[in-house]
Amino acid sequence: MQAACSHCGTPHALNDAQIGRYPRVQFQCARCGKSTIVKTRGADSTQVVSPLPQFARSGGGPTPATLLGLDSSGLFLPPNKAISLSVISGPARGQVYSFEKPLVVLGRAGADFTIPDPNISRWHCAVEVKGDVVSLRDLDSTNGTFVGQERIRAAELRHLSEFRMGLCVVLVTITPKLAVRH
Repeated sequence: MQAACSHCGTPHALNDAQIGRYPRVQFQCARCGKSTIVKTRGADSTQVVSPLPQFARSGGGPTPATLLGLDSSGLFLPPNKAISLSVISGPARGQVYSFEKPLVVLGRAGADFTIPDPNISRWHCAVEVKGDVVSLRDLDSTNGTFVGQERIRAAELRHLSEFRMGLCVVLVTITPKLAVRH
């Protein structure tokens, strides 16, 4: 039986042998982890079915980058610099994200940096860091990612670069890390 998650729309193939003759089946989505109940043809009870892959059963679950198939190999944060993203206008003004990993997905829900703007796609764009090079990549978002007035698919960012997604403008800061003195 084919079913889709009622929360994120991810399609799932449910095992007909597990479903049996139950009129309703509850399954847990492999992408968002939420439960969905679907109606089937059958008897008068509910069976819980979990199509979660093994990696999701073991604890932490996948990251947005993993689910999107983004490759972080070869990416690394510069050891002597701090990189952060600050929303400087729009509904999420004041939100700040400091990089702790070299690949970050930005979006409305389930992203590494979640920005509550209805004009932003669930997984809107990604920022990748390879040493001193910071790149922005649109993830086929509905409303696009803009640098200046230009809609981009990819762009290189520098200290104090700005980009827009939805109603939000995001500022990139790349600063030297301060040495801690004892």
